[in-house]
Amino acid sequence: MSETDLIDDVIPRTDVVKRAVRIGAEVKNIKLSGDLPSRTIAAINSLLLEHKVIFFRGQGHLDDAEQERFAARLGTLVPHPMLGVTKGMASILELDSTRGGGRADVWHADGTFADAYPKILVLRAVVMPPFGGDTVWSNTAAAYLDLAPPLQRLADELWAVHSNVFDYAGMARVRDIDKKHFDEVFTRTIFETEHPVVRVHPETGERALVLGALVQRFVGVPKYDGQKLFDLFQSHITAPENTVRWNWMEGDVAIWDNRATQHYAVNDYGDQHRVVRRATIDGDVPVSVDGRNSVRRLKVNKQPPIDVAQHSRS
Repeated sequence: MSETDLIDDVIPRTDVVKRAVRIGAEVKNIKLSGDLPSRTIAAINSLLLEHKVIFFRGQGHLDDAEQERFAARLGTLVPHPMLGVTKGMASILELDSTRGGGRADVWHADGTFADAYPKILVLRAVVMPPFGGDTVWSNTAAAYLDLAPPLQRLADELWAVHSNVFDYAGMARVRDIDKKHFDEVFTRTIFETEHPVVRVHPETGERALVLGALVQRFVGVPKYDGQKLFDLFQSHITAPENTVRWNWMEGDVAIWDNRATQHYAVNDYGDQHRVVRRATIDGDVPVSVDGRNSVRRLKVNKQPPIDVAQHSRS
């Protein structure tokens, strides 16, 4: 049975509503749980590969444990390497706007400072402000196809160093609480990894750009030229025609393919309260178009290890 037949057999196409031409679809009439049949899980994964990010309204029945049970059907759950997890959970990370680190208002793919960064994220809306707080996703495979052939060939040959240490303080709208969290928690262990600028997707075979805010520099390219190249390639990723914007409601769930997307949490809700909880699914080491693997270059504790439970969300 083909993937198309599988989806049509399990999830009617009338229940899959595209939200933009290049990326994003809402899937209706499914109650997510860890007990879904294997064929339904396979159909959800196929829709994810096709649309890059998929949305489910009305999942208010999920608690942390059931969110994890469902997410575990898509792969192996892992904790965030620095931020820890909610107490008693294997992977759930709470992002609360009233605490540090809850506003990821830069274009990025999650965890690219690591070599085998996450492949899938499952995000649940717990508390949403009455306005603002949307998230925008972009399709990095479509962005690669948008490049002229000479630029594709250039991108195919480039490698970039990603790190969790970047100019966070230089961003606009950074609060003191967020800066403190960044300095004391997010960067207490410093990672650097060399990734190909173009990775081959292990399931679809597509070529996708691997860039975003965690890029520090291109390997073998002077800083000035590297910034020009970064701006050029990143502009294709974030072109409005290549994105989808989701207006959250409490109980919504978004699932995205972190190997073929970037995302941006819009910081336009001021002091209003926003809480989301994320389950993370382990990924594999990216492979370049010429078959080389990403390489972790650095993992150093800049200060003594601390009790992760102090930073776990309860």
